[in-house]
Amino acid sequence: MSPSATDKPRVVITGMGTVTNLGRDFPTTWDGMIRGSSGISTLRGEGFEKWDDKWNVRIAGQIHDWDPTFRIEAREVKKIDRFAQLGLCAAIEAVEQSGLDFSKEDPTRCGVVIGSGIGGILTIEDGVNLLAEKGPGRLSPFTVPKLMANGCAGQVSIRYGLQGHSSSHTTACASSGHSIADAMQTMQRGEADVMISGGAEGAIGPICVAAFMSMRALSTRNHEPQMASRPFDVDRDGFVLAEGAGVFVLETETHAKARGATILCELMGVGTSSDAGHITAPDAQGKGAARSMRAALQHAGLDPTEIDYVNAHGTSTPLGDAAEVAACLSVFGDHARASTGGKLLISSTKSMHGHCLGGSGGVEMGACIGAIQHGLIPPTINLDQPDAGFDLDFVPHTTREKTVKNVMNNTFGFGGHNVTLILGRYDG
Repeated sequence: MSPSATDKPRVVITGMGTVTNLGRDFPTTWDGMIRGSSGISTLRGEGFEKWDDKWNVRIAGQIHDWDPTFRIEAREVKKIDRFAQLGLCAAIEAVEQSGLDFSKEDPTRCGVVIGSGIGGILTIEDGVNLLAEKGPGRLSPFTVPKLMANGCAGQVSIRYGLQGHSSSHTTACASSGHSIADAMQTMQRGEADVMISGGAEGAIGPICVAAFMSMRALSTRNHEPQMASRPFDVDRDGFVLAEGAGVFVLETETHAKARGATILCELMGVGTSSDAGHITAPDAQGKGAARSMRAALQHAGLDPTEIDYVNAHGTSTPLGDAAEVAACLSVFGDHARASTGGKLLISSTKSMHGHCLGGSGGVEMGACIGAIQHGLIPPTINLDQPDAGFDLDFVPHTTREKTVKNVMNNTFGFGGHNVTLILGRYDG
């Protein structure tokens, strides 16, 4: 850690859980990533039964045949919006892996921070339709708790009786990153021993698809769904809307070691910034992104050359990918420059699972932990020809073996919000 952080508790990760279109837990999601699988498909389900010429986006990263009762009691499911179901299932997996028994913990020293970029938009959409068709008396009494963006954090805290710091960040695609940063900082202030943190999103409905479509943010490669998400490729034409969740158990090192926990890795640093330029477009030179990356390196006490892998935000949008490349070249220089033999590897797992909006940072932090644990870098699939000037090693098409000690995870959101997390191998 940096000299300024030596008096602060070290924060470690002891449990993780994910739900994605590649798998309904982390092991199956990770297997899909290292195989270079795609979870993108033609849209189906309520609201997507019929298409006309007005819809030029017909693909997404849906989780098909979703049934949360494999982790959540059936009587509770109807009270919880889809995004919170995804997040709660991921949280349960993470807690199970951690081995924590919260009945033996001080509940006031345990908390939750789980973010969502949009929250219960499907509940809102259903409510508006029902209101128009049948009137106000037919709305469910669970409508408000289901639509709240903090609903997932609330559900997790209630399930485990956690009475410490509890919050939820809604910063578009940076929501997971801000939530995990908040959890870490809460622990380093000495306010908690355990935090459950991450992000979740379940927003694939007609309103969201149409809204992103209207701003021309989405890929229209409808005839080749599995090839549509192609970060850094010259033929990229927008991101692919997806759903998913990634949630983690964070503990102070002292607490984890005292109970004999298996430590997966260390959360070493966080950096944040704001572009303060445009509500949706990133700074063209990636200046805000570069500031968050440098701040995270400083917090972690690391030199740029000590980073082995960057899990890029890499959404497959023309502007966003170019800005992130500029930021990486600015921060890492020759360590990243492929043409001069740079050793830094960079990939975007969104090429496989699509863009989970506020859940992306959580899902992708799982990929970072997988890289540290297994020495495997998940690929950027569909990268047939990098755009001109993108002088980085994006690990195209195929997983690569590499000993990994330190990893950077970038999440950048509409509104100009930037978050960078740094994870490291835990050496005891």
